[in-house]
Amino acid sequence: MGNLRPVLAIGLVFLAYMLWVEWQKDYGPKTLPPQASPALESSGRSVPSVPGEHVADLPEPVEAGPAAQQKTGQQGLPTMETPVEMAGESPFVTVTTDVLEVEIDLLGGTVVSSRLLDYPVVLDTPDNKINLLSKYGDDMFIAQSGLLSHQSAPNHTSQYASGRMEYVLAEGAQEIRIPLTWESEDGVRVTKTFVLQRGRYDITVRHQLENQSAETWSGSRYSQLQRSVPANDDDGGFTNPGRYSFNGIAFYSPEEKFEKVDFDDVVDDAYRRTHAGGWLAMIQHYFFTAWIPPEDEEVSYSTQELKGNGWPRYIAREVSPQQQVAPNGRTEFSSRLYLGPKLQDQLADVAPGLGYTVNYGIFTVISKPLYWLLSHIHSLVGNWGWAIVLLTILIKAAFFKLTEAQYKSMARMRKLQPRIDQLKERYGEDRQRMSQAMMEMYKKEKVNPLGGCLPIVVQIPVFIALYWVLLESVELRQAPFILWIDNLSVRDPYFILPLLNAGFMFATQRLTPMAGMDPLQRKMMSMMPLVFSVMFAFFPAGLVLYWATNAGLSLAQQYYITRKIAAADH
Repeated sequence: MGNLRPVLAIGLVFLAYMLWVEWQKDYGPKTLPPQASPALESSGRSVPSVPGEHVADLPEPVEAGPAAQQKTGQQGLPTMETPVEMAGESPFVTVTTDVLEVEIDLLGGTVVSSRLLDYPVVLDTPDNKINLLSKYGDDMFIAQSGLLSHQSAPNHTSQYASGRMEYVLAEGAQEIRIPLTWESEDGVRVTKTFVLQRGRYDITVRHQLENQSAETWSGSRYSQLQRSVPANDDDGGFTNPGRYSFNGIAFYSPEEKFEKVDFDDVVDDAYRRTHAGGWLAMIQHYFFTAWIPPEDEEVSYSTQELKGNGWPRYIAREVSPQQQVAPNGRTEFSSRLYLGPKLQDQLADVAPGLGYTVNYGIFTVISKPLYWLLSHIHSLVGNWGWAIVLLTILIKAAFFKLTEAQYKSMARMRKLQPRIDQLKERYGEDRQRMSQAMMEMYKKEKVNPLGGCLPIVVQIPVFIALYWVLLESVELRQAPFILWIDNLSVRDPYFILPLLNAGFMFATQRLTPMAGMDPLQRKMMSMMPLVFSVMFAFFPAGLVLYWATNAGLSLAQQYYITRKIAAADH
């Protein structure tokens, strides 16, 4: 930055902000879930007054994998006994497109695995892809869906049949359909079809019901995400930037917009709302999973905690309005399942409000324009590292007049340094008289010792907003820059950028007036380049690249203005 005091100020504010984020996680006020909306009527379809009414009707959510015994409840709805091991597991249907490889359990038609083919876990093992879902264990995370009725209907514990066990999107084809079938003894037939499209991470899930029974069928569609959250999911620190990204449940509605629900909040008070035009999601760093119902449906949303062996499990659920199907009639229920990255230029086309899953927090109003500008620069240069450098130059240009005033004030302060030293010798330990004399000198020379404060105040929120852009943007995940930096989202492997930044800070220190500082303060300021270098050693390389570029530009700008003022005085 322009001098060490602004650097110190920004660093302390940034660290204080990080501490505030952590305090909010542990002790901050919790958002109370909104009250349930009253029952609604729409197009002759009844809407459940609250999703909780269906909790007793739904079968106990079970882990995908081992089959479970079923029995018929008193109201004709399947319920679950304690799961028991069967001779074998329910088979899985594997579906591969150009961007996704998913596994669908024929028990319930549950999506139990979702490998993102363009996103390796680490660059060193490119064949090991990110998998958003998991079938078993402490990391169990599955996407379930089914029909809810007091009559015959398949839910996430029902056994489907499939004509094929493997599907691959053919070259040149734009979509692939995976039909699963289920049929009851009384003539209700359901075809559950998964539709995957080339280049897309959202999957359309359709339940087509044919009623060949002798009575009118009545029921709803439901979709839910169920996952376990291990107790150690919150470890890490600056070495784990994902720690500061929201990891939990989210809901969207046109009225309330984006609402976050921590997993711990589900225990205290379940979320319940009914509205149209929304969606639910479970969000993590860079990626998320969401159920998106039709935009015109008045859907009931809820959360639920399940306790049992191992870690607790959490459910986010949506239930559609009821439909009635006369004998020999048919109907179709539809929803979409998103399994993928937070691609900011595509999310708005998937569903309204889905861009909120990119969690910029309170700095969204600044972060979004910064990302927009960064992405447009990237479209021109084709490299995210150079895009960061060019964005830094543009930010410096935008603040040029402010920083010019700051550096002019600093240059004048530097010229007054010998006179300040004389005042210190004259007044010795009498700090009050020395301060009065210094203020009189500042007034006479028309120097404002606080002239550099405004640029600092303005740049602090910009810096923190850019921090969130670089932290949250999956587009920068594993993005290469040049030479040794092959991943801008992790630390510099050789710490060259932190050391380069330290060099700029040491050079800046030579131009920085230390007026009014005692020896201890000067010693502390001289240590700041080392302190910041150690801190930056664990930051993402993209963020350190911004800081180092900014420090280098500030050094050059301060040097130029200082020389210019010095030349004008001769």
